[in-house]
Amino acid sequence: MRWSRSFIPTVKEDPQEAEALSHKLMVRAGLIRRLTAGAYTYLPLGFKALKKAESIIREEMNAAGAVELLMPALQPIELWKKTGRYDVIGDVMIKFKDRHGREIALGPTHEEVITALVSGEIKSYKDLPLILYQIQTKFRDELRPRFGVIRSCEFIMKDAYSFDIDAKNMEKSYKRIYEAYCRIFERCGIPYVAAQADPGLMGGAVSHEFMTPSDIGEDRIVLCSSCGYAASTEIAAIKNDKGKEEIAEKYGDMREVLTLGKSTALDVSTFLEVDLTNVLKTLIYLADSKPIAVLIRGDHEANEAKIKNRLKVGTLILAGEERVVEETGGAMGFSGPVGLDLPIYADHSVKDMINAVVGANVRDKHLINANHGKNYNVNEWIDARVITSQDACPECGGDIKLVTAIEIGHTFKLGTKYSDPMNVHVLDENGKERQVIMGCYGIGVNRILASLIETSHDENGIIWPVGLAPYEVVIIPVNKNDDHVTREAEKLYLSFKDEGLDVVIDDRSQKSPGVKFKDADLIGFPVQVIVGKKALDQEKVEIKDRRTGCSTLVDKNNVIDKVRDLLNVN
Repeated sequence: MRWSRSFIPTVKEDPQEAEALSHKLMVRAGLIRRLTAGAYTYLPLGFKALKKAESIIREEMNAAGAVELLMPALQPIELWKKTGRYDVIGDVMIKFKDRHGREIALGPTHEEVITALVSGEIKSYKDLPLILYQIQTKFRDELRPRFGVIRSCEFIMKDAYSFDIDAKNMEKSYKRIYEAYCRIFERCGIPYVAAQADPGLMGGAVSHEFMTPSDIGEDRIVLCSSCGYAASTEIAAIKNDKGKEEIAEKYGDMREVLTLGKSTALDVSTFLEVDLTNVLKTLIYLADSKPIAVLIRGDHEANEAKIKNRLKVGTLILAGEERVVEETGGAMGFSGPVGLDLPIYADHSVKDMINAVVGANVRDKHLINANHGKNYNVNEWIDARVITSQDACPECGGDIKLVTAIEIGHTFKLGTKYSDPMNVHVLDENGKERQVIMGCYGIGVNRILASLIETSHDENGIIWPVGLAPYEVVIIPVNKNDDHVTREAEKLYLSFKDEGLDVVIDDRSQKSPGVKFKDADLIGFPVQVIVGKKALDQEKVEIKDRRTGCSTLVDKNNVIDKVRDLLNVN
């Protein structure tokens, strides 16, 4: 490709709306442009990198035995109502009515569609195992699109679905796709961690998130260097919460104190000059619309995924102020367990709390010296909090660290969550009807590019791995007005093309060498071939490795061999 005939609008300054470094560099390097909040146009370089990512995904998915198809983006709402996810997914789904008054959704995911398709096509165990996948645009009405293509309303996803006769065979399909994911991210040059995760809206019993550590990550994962444990903080269990000794003589007399306007645990702790660990938070939730109270220590964070899974409820939401007043008699921020006529679930760490400060269920008042078993009772002790770096590894008891990360892929063992309501059955070898066991597997294709850039860049711009680079090689003639330089650059360009190398020549006559060098570094082509008069006078050409920044003068007849060597290294 000739630069002058392409469309590569590079920009010197960072875009004002960009927060993430990957967003800034994708705009500056001419990969994307924003159309509206959460929607981006992929310019030629960005589109080319995107297609390379898709190609890697296709190769590995096909090698794992998956078969590609393409499903509609338009989905009838009736499918979502059939599986019970219509109300669960909420405002994220983009919906409209067609001219016949039928409610239609732009697909945020395709579990319902693929299950409906397969239910009408497979009849026998001989039709299984079956793994189908697509690469297609998804639509979600994100409350806050941010970080460029990392969290957008319109994005490209590779989603796959496996169908098996039983759980044992589903494990084989799951393992094949799991291993394919590992190969995909390795080939894309992205550092990743496969972490145990909460299935969330997708359902099922087991899932794994493929995460790349990043400061802008919206997820947190727990890592143990001793045993290799990795899990989302949403599911990481708490180890060794022992509980307090029952020493009645330590209990003080509970009494009411005025805490005017102090409605947060931190404010109360500061105002009463008590440690935050001795302030008890009482959270009022609606679990499948029924009110409950959850008790959490003041310095801890409630883990709604754990609570929801433990209580086996479909929805868990914090009660609004009106409902809190109705259930507790007091204002929001002043709830407490004493005298509360609700089912009370408490985190295990609350057992250690003696003479705690709790809400009095009266505006601007708290109770001090409150103790469970004496002043209030707990219906059930549960693991209800988010793990912290001070906790021990759930597996080995070793030290852990918490890191933020970007989710780039997710695999789920769905079981019969969709095959049951969608009536997907087959006859086994004995003629007995069996329910099909499913798995599903997603990769955010857009996020591959953004995550790679977040982890592979320097002060000058992007550093692409060869597999994803828009072009592997850029040829830069230093002086377009010099016929010798131009002629040799053109020869190299044609030779590279003949050799099958993915090459672009920067033939822009109006741009200075300095601008060309800066653009080449900004975009991040793995190898730069710089053709200049001084080097040509010695029958040499300069080759620069973008990854290391090292430049070498090479005999012009050996340029292709040297470039191939560098591409293999990168």
